[in-house]
Amino acid sequence: MPKAVEPAAIVHNQEALETLALHSELLHRTYLDLTTPHVADACMRLGIAVRCAPAGTAPLWTGSHLVGRVLPARHTGSVDVFLEAIDRAEPGDVLVVDNDGRQDEACVGDLVALEASRAGLSGIAIWGLHRDASELRTIRLPVFSQGSLPVGPQRLDPRHPEAQTSAMVGPHEVTAEDFVLGDDDGVVFVPLARAREVADAAASIRDTERAQAARMLTGTPFRNQARLAEYLVARDANPDVTFRQHLRSIGGEIEE
Repeated sequence: MPKAVEPAAIVHNQEALETLALHSELLHRTYLDLTTPHVADACMRLGIAVRCAPAGTAPLWTGSHLVGRVLPARHTGSVDVFLEAIDRAEPGDVLVVDNDGRQDEACVGDLVALEASRAGLSGIAIWGLHRDASELRTIRLPVFSQGSLPVGPQRLDPRHPEAQTSAMVGPHEVTAEDFVLGDDDGVVFVPLARAREVADAAASIRDTERAQAARMLTGTPFRNQARLAEYLVARDANPDVTFRQHLRSIGGEIEE
C-alpha cells in the first residue's frame, strides 16, 4: 500500500514551489554563473535524475543563457496552444515546446517568439525545429531547438489531453514543478523544489574546477593535483578502486 504523504510535507513543498515561482529574479541570479555541466554534475552528486534535452538541442546564437520555470505546451499543428500557454504565463517562465522531436516541420517562428518576449517570458526551448531564424535573432529572445526548417505544420492533430500541463523533451516529462537551464552545452531540467540545493552543489563544483584550472595555468599539472601516482598505486593494490572514489577522497571531484 502506498505510504501516505503527511499534509505538512505537501504544504511545505507547495510553499517552496510558490516561493521559487514568485521570485523568478532570484532564480535568474542564483543560476547566472552556473553552467549546464555544473548543474548536471550537481544532480548526479545529489542523486537527482539528470534530465537533458536530446543532444543537438542548441541556442540560435552562442553565449545564450536561459533559466526559468517550465511553461509546458504540447504542439499538435496549431499555434493556439502556445498562445494559451503564454496567456497564463508568469514573467520569467520558459515556454517548453513538445513537438515530439519532429524533423519534418518547424513549430515555432517569429510571431510566437515575439508574443512570448512581449509577455515577459525568458525564452523558448523546443523539442523540435524553429524557423524565421533571422527574425528570431532580431527579437533576441533566447530560443533553443534541434535546428531550423522553412516549412511549418501541414497537419492538425487532436489536442493532447495534457497540452498545457506537461511536455515531453526526448524521454523526459517536465511540468511547471521544474525549471529549465540552457546554454551552449544544451538544456537541462531540474525540480524547482530542489533549486537551491542543486545551485549550492553546482557552485561547489564550479569553484573546485576553477581553482584546478588556475593552478594548471600557473604550472601545476592536473595529474599532480589529482595525485595520479597515488591513485595508480592504490589501483594496483585494489583494482576495484575507481578514479572517482580517489578524487572524492582528496576533495578534487571533476566527475560524478
